[in-house]
Amino acid sequence: MNIIKIVSWAILGIILFSSLFFTGFITLLTDWWWFSEIGFTEIFLTSLKAKLGMGIVAGLVALTFLTLNLYLATSSKTPWVVILPKELMGQQFNLDKKFIKRIGTLVSSAVALIIAFIAGANWYRLLTFLSATPFGQVDPLFGRDVGFYIFSLPVFTFALNLINFLILVSLISTVIIYLLRGSINFSDIIEKLNLKSIGLPKIKIENRTDPKARMHVGILLALFMTTLAGNTYLSLFSLLTSQSGPVFGPAFTDANVMVPLLYVSVFIYALGALLALYYGISGKLFPLLSIVFLTAILGFASSILPSLFQRLVVAPNEFAKETPFIKHNIAATREAYGLKNVQERTISADKPLTSAEIAANNLTIKNVRLWDREPLLSTFSQIQEIRTYYEFASVDNDRYIIDGEIRQIMLSPRELSAESLPAKTWINEHLTFTHGYGITAGPVNQVTAEGLPVLFVKDLPPKSEKKELQITRPEIYYGELVNDYVIVKTLAKEFNYPKGEENVFDTYKGNGGVAMDSLLKRLVYALQYSSLKMLLSADISSESRIMYNRNIKERVAKLAPFLTYDKDPYLVTVDGKLYWILDAYTVSSRYPYSQPVSLNGSQVNYIRNSVKAVVDAYDGSITLYQSDPNDPIMKTYAKIFPTSFKKLSDMPKNLAAHLRYPEDIFSLQTEIYTTYHMDEPQIFYNKEDQWEVPEDVQSEAQAAEKETDKPNTMLPRHMIMKLPEEDKEEFILMLPFTPRSKDNLSAWMVARNDGENYGKLVEYRFPKDKLVFGPKQIIARINQDAEVARQITLWDQRGSQVIQGPLLVIPIEESLIYVRPLYLKAESGKIPELKRVIVAYENKVVM
Repeated sequence: MNIIKIVSWAILGIILFSSLFFTGFITLLTDWWWFSEIGFTEIFLTSLKAKLGMGIVAGLVALTFLTLNLYLATSSKTPWVVILPKELMGQQFNLDKKFIKRIGTLVSSAVALIIAFIAGANWYRLLTFLSATPFGQVDPLFGRDVGFYIFSLPVFTFALNLINFLILVSLISTVIIYLLRGSINFSDIIEKLNLKSIGLPKIKIENRTDPKARMHVGILLALFMTTLAGNTYLSLFSLLTSQSGPVFGPAFTDANVMVPLLYVSVFIYALGALLALYYGISGKLFPLLSIVFLTAILGFASSILPSLFQRLVVAPNEFAKETPFIKHNIAATREAYGLKNVQERTISADKPLTSAEIAANNLTIKNVRLWDREPLLSTFSQIQEIRTYYEFASVDNDRYIIDGEIRQIMLSPRELSAESLPAKTWINEHLTFTHGYGITAGPVNQVTAEGLPVLFVKDLPPKSEKKELQITRPEIYYGELVNDYVIVKTLAKEFNYPKGEENVFDTYKGNGGVAMDSLLKRLVYALQYSSLKMLLSADISSESRIMYNRNIKERVAKLAPFLTYDKDPYLVTVDGKLYWILDAYTVSSRYPYSQPVSLNGSQVNYIRNSVKAVVDAYDGSITLYQSDPNDPIMKTYAKIFPTSFKKLSDMPKNLAAHLRYPEDIFSLQTEIYTTYHMDEPQIFYNKEDQWEVPEDVQSEAQAAEKETDKPNTMLPRHMIMKLPEEDKEEFILMLPFTPRSKDNLSAWMVARNDGENYGKLVEYRFPKDKLVFGPKQIIARINQDAEVARQITLWDQRGSQVIQGPLLVIPIEESLIYVRPLYLKAESGKIPELKRVIVAYENKVVM
């Protein structure tokens, strides 16, 4: 019966392993075809070779090490039998050497396989280590280049942890085998401790510990202690990416107490390795046990001394002691977040605004953003989706030259939602309804008599009132919605768009997707997507092409998983075609002394917007451009994948004109800048001039809809305006600041987007001795205005809801105006209409 169970489990294991291997092979094959189709086989092959190379080498080393120790532990010139005690097994049970070897080999293989998978999954660490680019900046404590912490230290730590685990498994399994075969005798070990000297009776020793077994265990113990010494040494460098004092990074106590203690720990563990070898040779255990005693004392000292030193030495004169470390933190944080070269300007904000200045800033006024994303998205969905299976997933903000002048345009792609198809058959989902169609676009500041947005591009097929926004290739096969695979160029016509009572069909004319030009590919994809219909369908021919990984973020992330991506890809139209632009970042959490912040749920303390990914919405082709070639991490990836990244200067000029500074990195930079605009250690230490991003005050009804008690902070806004001291309008990203726990304005920051000024950050600071109204104060004044309050109260009745748009802070020359749109939405409808615009200037509020 036991044999039948063993055989059954063995067969089940073989089936499971074969299934996993076969599934992995199918996925690998479809990935290879996909990378080949988009022209990035370099990334696929380089990463695959690194995964296999690291996995195989690590697995073989682990298997060799484990089996060698197994062989040494089980080998003997004389036959031996393991006798397990009756109390353990319930009956006398003999295990021969062959059985022990089989079990040991099985365990060794399993551990080696786990190590191989872990090593293979960390392929990028090894590649970046081998191609590391120096930062040219050294940390002030140990004098090492920053590249050591970002590229080398993770590899050393990872490798040591794997080795430590491997040695520990070998040590435990070896000791167990020696105990079972009787080669190690605890009584013998206790006698070595010379316990008779402390009054304990002498133990009668029947079998002495085998010297070969003792030597084997001693060597493994020495190796284990050596890895502990190595890990302790590497933990020295982790002080630079942790916080124990007033700022992130090592403080005075770390540098003067923790560093010496860690060096002592390294010495003790190294000494322990030597004493472990001494035990293996001589059999004397007491010197080795003294290391345990010393380690315990050192651990106690490490928990007591730093706090005592901090309290008695540092705390009485903390600022003087910590000043050098505060300086290091400020300098490193500003460098790591690209804030080192922020241009600082001062404006008075109290200069009277004249009609001549308004006329001189006419384009700024013409591009005041009255339509916000949420109400505009809701309006587009109601008036331009046309059919239930179309969906507007996002609204993107960009600038275009319209009729010879720069205009800010809100643009939204009309994507296909497979979930909303009226008849969800396989043919409809994968062969017929394959793509979205066209866009809806309009200026941010114009409105019809009914309160709806003016549309420059609308309807199906898309009709454009402006030649600059003409769409000649409106099909959207790749977008933001998560859709399944589709097959194009089949005998089944593809739905293009509805026209009256009929539908217009077409056939895909591009080269996107993988050609299904063989029976093998049809079979593989049928297995990949568990679809027998794909294999049997008469509509699929050798000309057909399968498109998958069609979500923009997932598509680019699969291509370059070593980058971090902005949450908002945006669509642009260039020469009649539609392109997605997605910003990618190189990030790290290991930059010495730099203050960490949260990005997409992960902690980072270094970030650069180093890549612009451009995806053709029609054929899915991807181009990666280096937007920050000076970034050492980007330089490293460019070494690893030399043909995969193009220079930003290679981007077509009409496409480069639509690049914009991404909101995610600007939000991180402004979050950091609220504290790190203070570059004087004394001011920084006392937090005398700390800022914060203003609260975005909404109506009670809007706050209730979001079901949160947390105040929402203002979001960065793209807008067109002429900056103070500049000659012409430009596209900028802007965010104001207020003092911590105060409502008046302290400053505002912009990120410039156009031409040679792209990426430059400018901070405009207001005088501290003057009151400049902040957003919350202006909204309070608006709510206190009798005419405004009366109108809002009137509209909020009779089944209507007032939606108060975001407050826009708009600098004009040396003055500020504040603009807030009001939308009206019927409770039974979903079309917000722009009804009023509130403008505040100094003490005046008008609607």
